[in-house]
Amino acid sequence: MTFRSFMDLALTEARAAAARGEVPVGAVVVDRAGQVVAQVSNRTRELHDPTAHAEVLAIRAACAQLGSERLVGHDLYVTLEPCAMCAAALASARIARLYYGASDPKSGGVAQGARVFAHVQCHHVPEVYDGIDAAAAEALLKAFFAQKREGN
Repeated sequence: MTFRSFMDLALTEARAAAARGEVPVGAVVVDRAGQVVAQVSNRTRELHDPTAHAEVLAIRAACAQLGSERLVGHDLYVTLEPCAMCAAALASARIARLYYGASDPKSGGVAQGARVFAHVQCHHVPEVYDGIDAAAAEALLKAFFAQKREGN
């Protein structure tokens, strides 16, 4: 079986988030057959919900569609390294593989900071692949925050 990345869809979602004034993070959940089950982006400001990160919304949408609290065998693509909250949600949902773009030295919870999957309390650890289209994800984030600093 040939690997196919779905990061292009996550990047499309990240761009949509930026256009709405949200931090540009997009996430996509894909099933074992390679079908997209959920495709979303950050909505924390729009929903007035600090938990409305792209990963959490993607997990919620995929679980609702499947009628299950578990996403066994599913993959998640996200443009930014998940924070500790999102990494814990990925473990709880039993995501099989996590593919992420940019590293997050300030708030990351996978390879940086909390390193949720390394804790003995973490009951499920997905396979993790980082750096997928990292340059594109980083460029989106840098442009977004540069614009915020300029006051636009």
